[in-house]
Amino acid sequence: MDQTTSYPVMLYIYDLSRGMARQLSPVMLGKQLDGIWHTAIVVHGKEFFFGAAGINSCPPSGTPLGDPDSMVDLGSTEVSEELFMEYLTALAESTYSGDKYNLFEHNCNTFSSEVALFLTGKKIPSYITDLPAEVLSTPFGEALRPLLDSVAINPGGNNITGHP
Repeated sequence: MDQTTSYPVMLYIYDLSRGMARQLSPVMLGKQLDGIWHTAIVVHGKEFFFGAAGINSCPPSGTPLGDPDSMVDLGSTEVSEELFMEYLTALAESTYSGDKYNLFEHNCNTFSSEVALFLTGKKIPSYITDLPAEVLSTPFGEALRPLLDSVAINPGGNNITGHP
């Protein structure tokens, strides 16, 4: 009989604004934002995320961000740790190297969604991936775009390719 092992997949969600987005967004943007989201995928006992230093990993809740604000169970995967690491290495060498990070268009959330799709066949919630377009659609977001495009976020961890 065929024995398949499945591994739980979690989405860790952090509010980088620590609650300030909820308070200030109505005044600054003219619309309510619940947070400024950073996400990571937790599978095979590690937290994986993308930032200015590329794809990184750490123990769950091991970044300077601490414990996530919320965790979403994305289901499970039958992808082994070995195959997953090969997949991440290929991503790190192509579409998710640190120099390809862009705060609005190619960030931790696009990474989490792509990895979730690979592992479980499901993307992460759209309220997270739609946030950059929502912010940029406001007059304030349009005015700030040149400044915000130069911002890179790197929450720490170990680069999976061994390169800084």
